[in-house]
Amino acid sequence: MLTRKQLDLLDFINRRVQRDGVPPSFDEMRDALDLRSKSGIHRLITALEERGFIRRLAHRARAIEIVRLPDSLGGEAALGRASGFTPQVIEGDGPAAAPAPASRPAAAMEVTAEAVELPVMGRIAAGVPIEAISERSHGVAVPGAMVGRGSHYALEVKGDSMIEAGINDGDIVVIREQDTADNGDIVVALVEGQEATLKRFRRRGAAIALEAANPAYETRVFRSDQVQVQGRLVGLIRTYG
Repeated sequence: MLTRKQLDLLDFINRRVQRDGVPPSFDEMRDALDLRSKSGIHRLITALEERGFIRRLAHRARAIEIVRLPDSLGGEAALGRASGFTPQVIEGDGPAAAPAPASRPAAAMEVTAEAVELPVMGRIAAGVPIEAISERSHGVAVPGAMVGRGSHYALEVKGDSMIEAGINDGDIVVIREQDTADNGDIVVALVEGQEATLKRFRRRGAAIALEAANPAYETRVFRSDQVQVQGRLVGLIRTYG
């Protein structure tokens, strides 16, 4: 049986994985549970792991996988809905793409009822912004449950500014094409019409902050007319080879 704090934390992690495709940071967990330090979060995470509700993955930043949910959070049914956003591992490698001017990405092409082939539009910066790719370099198959409705595309991550969000250099991120975002969403943002970057979106009055998930990088703040949202992160694929 879980304590109220353990249940609240598991519910928060589950909801964030469903929304963003990656678990929240320890700072976000601390703030959500109104705790004073991250040590309390570490104790709760350990307790959830010992009880078999989550699993921490070695050698990956902020990698938490939900194994099961209690009945009070929907049990297996809710876990099934969340599993579509769990990072998928695809063996093999793909060709690196060269930078080119950014443009509207292509829509997803359905392959089967179980899988969808997405165009990999090239590289996106998770660090200092670089130009996004406008032309399809290759395709990647992803589980159909990961994308749902709407148009989607994939980008190869370049840089380490989002490592505490579980997004590493060389990962493939799956993006739902949209031009709006809520606070806290991880988005593809086009800056001043020229540079694209993958960051967490925050609206600050008339300004927009693009936050890194790595303390080595500063938050960048722009006027709202300088930032165009091109999509929201819905999944992640880690490739090997």
